[in-house]
Amino acid sequence: MSHAKKADTASSHTLLEGRLGYKLESALLVRALTHRSYAYENGGLPTNERLEFLGDSVLGLVVTDTLYRVHPDLPEGQLAKLRAAVVNSRALAEVSRGLDLGSFIRLGRGEEGTGGRDKASILADTLEAVIGAVYLDQGLDAAAELVHRLFDPLIEKSSNLGAGLDWKTSLQELTATEGLGVPEYLVTETGPDHEKTFTAAARVGGVSYGTGTGRSKKEAEQQAAESAWRAIRAAADERAKAEAVAAAAATPAADTAADGVASAASVPSGEPREGTSGASEETGAQADAPQAGGTTGAEQASA
Repeated sequence: MSHAKKADTASSHTLLEGRLGYKLESALLVRALTHRSYAYENGGLPTNERLEFLGDSVLGLVVTDTLYRVHPDLPEGQLAKLRAAVVNSRALAEVSRGLDLGSFIRLGRGEEGTGGRDKASILADTLEAVIGAVYLDQGLDAAAELVHRLFDPLIEKSSNLGAGLDWKTSLQELTATEGLGVPEYLVTETGPDHEKTFTAAARVGGVSYGTGTGRSKKEAEQQAAESAWRAIRAAADERAKAEAVAAAAATPAADTAADGVASAASVPSGEPREGTSGASEETGAQADAPQAGGTTGAEQASA
């Protein structure tokens, strides 16, 4: 390797180490970034597959430990689903893209020519290899800190998903609850075969509620399902809020009417009711009093 190329490699490694927050032993980092396609094209160099195997276990342990502690009341099956929502190829690829990890991977010419630097499987495997390298070079505490920094947002996000712990399942459950029907996905693709972009629209009952894009059909559908879920959930929440406000507004009127009935019923029969006119009271008094110049009933009887 030429001196200039070595300098470029060292510079790129320094950049990656800055993003990871750890300085690693050079040969170990090089191996973590070496895809098998590069190794095979260059005389059978060591690949990152053993580090990937190790990193997968470290990642699984840290995520499982976190979920166990954060969700003390969840049963085993639900914890397993939460872990699967975090530790999967799509989620790892998303984290890798945030680090721009693809630009540091050593790829063979074949993979390079078919868009390998952005393939979810390659990105996920390389990230696991890097986690494995951090574990070997810095220990479990450092590897756990890296996993927390990279994956805690995904762990939190996974708690918002439905029973199936993916957006498509969550959307189907929500639309069933709301009586909207079964979601369907319309997918289109653009670009050459080695660099396709997929766009999906999530439709329910003939209405489009969300769209998404991705490097695969599955990724685009998941993004569209998430967008649709949020739109339908927001509409349902607003509707529930409006109904609660209307119910609260109707309650005082009903209470006032009930109070009026109770008040009227509580007035003793011999007392004038509130609202009785002075004329009515005078009429009653006149009827009970003897007329001027007239005789009482006793006087009439004695006569």
